[in-house]
Amino acid sequence: MVVAIYRCAKCGKEVELDLATTREVRCPYCGSKILYKPRPRVARRVKAI
Repeated sequence: MVVAIYRCAKCGKEVELDLATTREVRCPYCGSKILYKPRPRVARRVKAI
């Protein structure tokens, strides 16, 4: 059982999908097929030249 968390592009809700058994990737709330993997908010520092 491989569970992954995605965020729907249309409604913005988080969705947990079992990738081992899921054949079709859709949001169960709105039916959208566009899901994004949420990235952690990490502060990035850039050196000034």
